[in-house]
Amino acid sequence: MNKLRPALVRQIFVLLLILFLTVLIFKEIVPYLSGVLGAIALYVLLVRWMNALVNRGWKPGLAATVLMVGSFLGILVPIGGIVLMLSSKITEAVENSSKVVQATKSQLTHLEEYVGYDISGSIDTSAIANWTSNRLQSLAGGTFNAFIAIGIMYFLLYYMLISKEKMKEGLMSYIPIGSDNLKIIAKESNSLVKSNALGIPLVAICQGIIALIGYLILGVSDPFFWFVITAIGSMIPFIGTAIGIVPVAILLFASGQDWQGIAIIIYGFVVVGSTDNLIRLYVLERLASVHPLITLFGVVVGVPLFGFIGLIFGPLLVSLFLLILKIYKKEYGNDKDRL
Repeated sequence: MNKLRPALVRQIFVLLLILFLTVLIFKEIVPYLSGVLGAIALYVLLVRWMNALVNRGWKPGLAATVLMVGSFLGILVPIGGIVLMLSSKITEAVENSSKVVQATKSQLTHLEEYVGYDISGSIDTSAIANWTSNRLQSLAGGTFNAFIAIGIMYFLLYYMLISKEKMKEGLMSYIPIGSDNLKIIAKESNSLVKSNALGIPLVAICQGIIALIGYLILGVSDPFFWFVITAIGSMIPFIGTAIGIVPVAILLFASGQDWQGIAIIIYGFVVVGSTDNLIRLYVLERLASVHPLITLFGVVVGVPLFGFIGLIFGPLLVSLFLLILKIYKKEYGNDKDRL
């Protein structure tokens, strides 16, 4: 009977110990993982500015501080404002969802005459309203964890900016992957971060602004709230801006504004829908292309984990996971001698 070699036993023991500690640490850090991902994303976006300031004679600490303050004012303050607005509008959103469902039920009356089935009676308005409330609370929730994650993000970002070479050497010494594959990870991660952290929000904001113009022209009630909902919807594949356009149209029909309802449907699906393709084509020419399924699964995973910013970090997390699988296959998958 063949015995296991002592070296192999020690290797298995060490791997199991590493796996155990990884699971233990990851379980506790999951609520704040958005801070780590946020630091990586901001580092990728700011490192060129950091190098430019240092080359002009700025001290690394001062340059990092200025860039961090700028990112806080330019990125986190607007995101925080959106989250606060969504939080304050949860009750109103639930009321609006009830109105939308009631309006939909009233519009189905004519259809019931043809099919001979009570369609509207099978729609549970309260259940839909409760579901909407829970989803919005999940989207806008996690305030305490968000503050801790932001603190972790800027703590990491500061040292990543001022000690990037030391951190790079440290990571390369700990990660058990060949240097060539580490360079591939660094290169593709850079493209993925820019595409997810910059491309997705940029497209969403552009589409939201285009939709907002239509809301303002047609006199939609609370247009800035629906602007946020439309922008968020544009980040979700296969749903898109319809999550804002359709409820607005139904509410307009329910309030007797028929021509405004028809106009917003035409404007939403023709103007906003067509600009979606144009904007994405323009952005993806300059950034890495992300498959819609990656974005969809990223949103499904990211929102429960990270809340609102999971719309951005969820796809980033899935993209990095797939990249690591690709590297693993390249590193070990074709090595027949290991079988």
